[in-house]
Amino acid sequence: MMTRARGMRESGGRTILTPGAPRATFSLNHSGECVRDEELELLKGTLDVLVLKALAWGPRHGYEVARWIGDATNDALQIEEGALYHALHRLERKGWLASEWGLSDANRRAKYYTLTRLGRQQLGVKTAAWTRYAEAVFAALRTA
Repeated sequence: MMTRARGMRESGGRTILTPGAPRATFSLNHSGECVRDEELELLKGTLDVLVLKALAWGPRHGYEVARWIGDATNDALQIEEGALYHALHRLERKGWLASEWGLSDANRRAKYYTLTRLGRQQLGVKTAAWTRYAEAVFAALRTA
């Protein structure tokens, strides 16, 4: 299952913009690759830094993490459920996240994830690296 914005449809595991959709939309699949009509791939680690940032504000369960990423990117990035849970489990194994079971707002059992001290450090490191990378790409794109 994938969270999708209005004006989009799913086809063959990909998120496709429907006619009249206002912006490009990217979707991260279960292997962490970003898929777009042109098969655009984001660099490895994109999902990790987004998950870490989503959890910087406090504990969230998986659906809340995906919703935060969508909201924070004006629905330009949509994360497939399989990719998200794979990333959450991988980050937990690395010691960057901790988890515990609780009840969601809908009174359903949900696993809540929080940043560990190491996870918060990694968020700082990865944010700085992505900022440097994005600035370098933008500088190159602005050249004549």
